[in-house]
Amino acid sequence: MDPRRARARLTVVELVALLRGVNVGTAKRVAMADLRRVAAELGFERPETLLNSGNLVFGAASPPGPDTATGLRAAIALATGVEADLVLIPAERFGVLAAANPLRHDGREPKLLSVAFAGVPGALDGVAPPDVDLGDEELVVTPDAVYQWLPAGVLASRVPGAWWRGLPTPVTARNDATVRKLEALLARRPA
Repeated sequence: MDPRRARARLTVVELVALLRGVNVGTAKRVAMADLRRVAAELGFERPETLLNSGNLVFGAASPPGPDTATGLRAAIALATGVEADLVLIPAERFGVLAAANPLRHDGREPKLLSVAFAGVPGALDGVAPPDVDLGDEELVVTPDAVYQWLPAGVLASRVPGAWWRGLPTPVTARNDATVRKLEALLARRPA
């Protein structure tokens, strides 16, 4: 192997892109093969998708800059015709946020746990949970994520939509079953 190529591989930063609202119902349909192709065309390494809900993992030659997510989003829109917000998270940060889930207790169904990842690190600092009766639902807001226990399911959540829309940064949520699958996918990828 060329020594320059070997050095370049040492600097690869693994990233997780979570597209918001794709392949939910019949709107915003995006083929996962298209996501992988777009990432590869942008020069990202080993793009992989998980499930059919806009979870893209890939390697980059350098840490993401402020334009990385914007460029990826624009390239996806150009290739697929679908405009979708996305949250781009370094894999290391993704793992830390997943492991920090304070609502991940034994016996809780992972599909009823949700993690909403913040688009901008630290942007949720000081955000208070909504002032509503949550019943059996639990919600924890941290600077980088919102964790929810949804015993009656997402559609029965008592958190008002206006609270989510009022957050200071875009967020995109995944259930903990998907988060765990993404953790496993990241663990399998070459260092």
